[in-house]
Amino acid sequence: MPEGPVSGPTTLQVLRSLETGPRGLTEDEAAARLARHGPNVPPTRRGVSWPRRFVRGLRDPFTAVLFCLGLVSAGTAAWGTASVITVLVAVSCALRATGEHRADRAMTALRGLVPTTATVLRRPTPDERVIPDERAIPDERAIPAPRELPAEELVPGDIIRLAAGDVIPADARVLTATALFVNEAPLTGESSPTGKDPWTPSGAVGGPAEPRPAPHLCFQGSGVTAGSGTAVVTATGRHTRFATTYTAPEAVFGGGRGRRRRRGWAQGRGQGLRPRAFDRSVHGISWILVRFMLLTPPLVLVADAALRGRGLDTLPFAVAVAVGLTPEMLPVVVTACLARGAARLARSHGVIVRRLPALHDLGAMDVLCVDKTGTLTQDRPAVDRSLDTAGRDAPEALHWAAVNAWWTLQLADPPAPDALDEAILTAPESPDGPAPSYCYDDYDGIAALPFDPVRRLATAVVARPGAPLGVHTLVVKGAVENVLELCVLPDEERARLQALASHHAAEGLRVLAVATADRPARSRRDAPRPAWSPADVRGLDFTGFVTFRDAPDPAAGSALCALADRGVTVKILTGDHPGTAARVCRDLGVGPPLAPDAIRTAADIDALPPTDTAALAELAHRTTVFAGCTPEHKARVVAALRAHGHTTGFLGDGVNDLPALHAADVALAPHDAVPVAREAADVVLPQHTTTTPSAAGNASDDSSDVSSDVSSGAPVGGLATIDHAVTAGRSSGTNIATYLRVTLSSNLGNVIAMLTAGLLLPFLPMLPAQVLVQNLCFDAAQLAFAHERPDPTALRRPVTLRPRAFLRLITGFGVLNAVADLATFAVLALAAPGPTGTEDESLFHAGWFTENLLTQALAMLLLRGTAYATTAPRGTATPVARAAMVLAAAGILLPLSPLGPPLDMTPLPPLYYALLTLVLTLYAATLTTVVQLRNKASVARGSGGSGRGGPR
Repeated sequence: MPEGPVSGPTTLQVLRSLETGPRGLTEDEAAARLARHGPNVPPTRRGVSWPRRFVRGLRDPFTAVLFCLGLVSAGTAAWGTASVITVLVAVSCALRATGEHRADRAMTALRGLVPTTATVLRRPTPDERVIPDERAIPDERAIPAPRELPAEELVPGDIIRLAAGDVIPADARVLTATALFVNEAPLTGESSPTGKDPWTPSGAVGGPAEPRPAPHLCFQGSGVTAGSGTAVVTATGRHTRFATTYTAPEAVFGGGRGRRRRRGWAQGRGQGLRPRAFDRSVHGISWILVRFMLLTPPLVLVADAALRGRGLDTLPFAVAVAVGLTPEMLPVVVTACLARGAARLARSHGVIVRRLPALHDLGAMDVLCVDKTGTLTQDRPAVDRSLDTAGRDAPEALHWAAVNAWWTLQLADPPAPDALDEAILTAPESPDGPAPSYCYDDYDGIAALPFDPVRRLATAVVARPGAPLGVHTLVVKGAVENVLELCVLPDEERARLQALASHHAAEGLRVLAVATADRPARSRRDAPRPAWSPADVRGLDFTGFVTFRDAPDPAAGSALCALADRGVTVKILTGDHPGTAARVCRDLGVGPPLAPDAIRTAADIDALPPTDTAALAELAHRTTVFAGCTPEHKARVVAALRAHGHTTGFLGDGVNDLPALHAADVALAPHDAVPVAREAADVVLPQHTTTTPSAAGNASDDSSDVSSDVSSGAPVGGLATIDHAVTAGRSSGTNIATYLRVTLSSNLGNVIAMLTAGLLLPFLPMLPAQVLVQNLCFDAAQLAFAHERPDPTALRRPVTLRPRAFLRLITGFGVLNAVADLATFAVLALAAPGPTGTEDESLFHAGWFTENLLTQALAMLLLRGTAYATTAPRGTATPVARAAMVLAAAGILLPLSPLGPPLDMTPLPPLYYALLTLVLTLYAATLTTVVQLRNKASVARGSGGSGRGGPR
């Protein structure tokens, strides 16, 4: 990041403005400030109670439509229908509220696993003060004592101590630093640690919209990777940059929209963006149902009044027809499918689904955008190669770098090893070799000059084995430019080596230079100054380079390939250099080699007008990697893809990923993401683990309908579980789509038949009580769809619910079902006694009731398509097949049972059953032929009958 001159206050001015000093605050002052500023906690979403979640469930379009029908039924004194609808609405809302409440409890437990403390300098209060000299002023002589306190108790003006491994607990300004390096990847996306030093007139400061690497500022949420120091707290709680990024979405979406979304973000999701995939689907289908239901009762009333002279007496029947069109069990089935899938994911793979509709969105996802740092990589470097001066592989540079790292750690005694030193000390001697076997005891450590962020190098002085008596060796490693300046080299050779290092850096590698020099042994007796100093590090002999790459997540490559096989396009949005991002793609083996135009930078995004989402979406289609992205760039890409018809997911772990997480259809975060990223996520992935044979077997047993093909020793968790989550989402989505296809087709056919019969018959074709019982039987059978297991081949492509496609589908199958119903009228006319066969109303009602349930049972089996072809073991029936058989039995036996007369139904003659068998055989043959033709058409379109062209 570019740095510029500082225009802010000096360190002394900051301390004065905070009314503090290098010795910190007293306990009384800290307590007063804590009461004034509040606890040091970021803004979090207030927990939603179970009753409130239950009431929110009524806002679901399907549930709202059903609830309105219940009110209409109650208004027409159809108390049985109203009672059943009320129970269904209550069950749906309760299932949804329970599932989301359980997910919130899991998130609360997850937050409790990571307590945060800070080392704070506090001066004693007056009754605790230490007075070494009674003549001294007590407060001036009070001794500051370091204390380990909860981070939430920090206040502006506190002096904190920083050491390697610490998480920065608040925004702070560096007062002292010793080789202090901070990882700001959660805030900026930069994978390289940033050096921190006290304020100087040539420092840099970040802009107001986003934290930038600044040598004297530390931001809450970043972590100390090396060194130590002290800092003064400048902002806590809601006033930190961490909190500002979380609560200021207008920086991404513009002022008005940002203000509109701010409340939504605090509640978990916003309202300013385009509705997500599940919302778009259910709204579209709900409006189709609403139009049909609003049109049906007036048609029934007008037709009966004109042709039969009936008036408002037919109003209960008209309402029953409208209810018959509505899939009463839809909210229950949808919620049960999603809740069942979410529960299995949590139990078998540790995935927390915080918003149930997000599981459907995972199944519909066709584009996944991921951040690189912390998701595709492990946030640590790994040695790539050891090179000599000619750029050839040679072990000497890595060997001397390891000697330097080892003795620097031993003699300088830093709080924790530097990440590069760890990579050097654990690197194999050859790319395919075992762990290093350097014998460091063969060297005698003399002195060490630890890494200096100004000189950008570290020096170890050792006595090497076999060296002449009285000769010590300086071993230096550090930044290429700084090490080359200290080497004895011709200008041309120095330029050549610099170009060689730049070439490797352009390929996404980090490069360290290594040099050595022999010097006469020296001790403190030889001179009044210390034995070795930075001034002695000069006249070096250049040895070679050690290159580093970001260590990839071991599960990332296979997980991304699995997603590509399932039709999910992966795009990488990162704040890193383009070469670094391209290198990670090569290391992970993501797809074919990237074309030059498949890698773009933030400048390409900025070149497009913010309002031209079509151009940005077209650019995103051709691009695999967007590098150098800010949070705003990531959110723009995600929003553009969504606006042009893609169901888009985003996987991120840092504060800088929040805008993109909120812009996506489904937001995913790993287990170790920063807390606000986990809070913003719809789906939280588990920690990385390694499976054992027994664990793999248990996962398979517990999760029969979720892909669990893990092998012993394979990494699971994180990215490795996305494939399981996508499979679970597609399984739930396929079941929901199949249920809708069966239910709406059958219901529409019944409505058409009832309207036609109402015009042809001198009596109501079916009484309201009979419609209610028929719907209850059909609805109870359809609960089996929540337990069905789609065939794995049906889950290879994204599963989406498209309202227009559903309208065409249910219209075609509904008309076919209505033809079967009308054929039943002819069968009844032949089988029933009397001149026309319509004289016995009870017989007619019983015949149509039986035929309706039998055709609905056939529809449950035949309209499923090929998605369930091979899921049941040989000799067993699937849950839907068993439910269809029970439904058929109910249709045959109810008119013959004692419940028949109360429902105004009488036993049917044997001739009716024979003729009905013929009608049902023709209906099944026709339906099977139509389904097969439709599947062939889907295959011809390249969807295989299971993805976007399948269960829609």
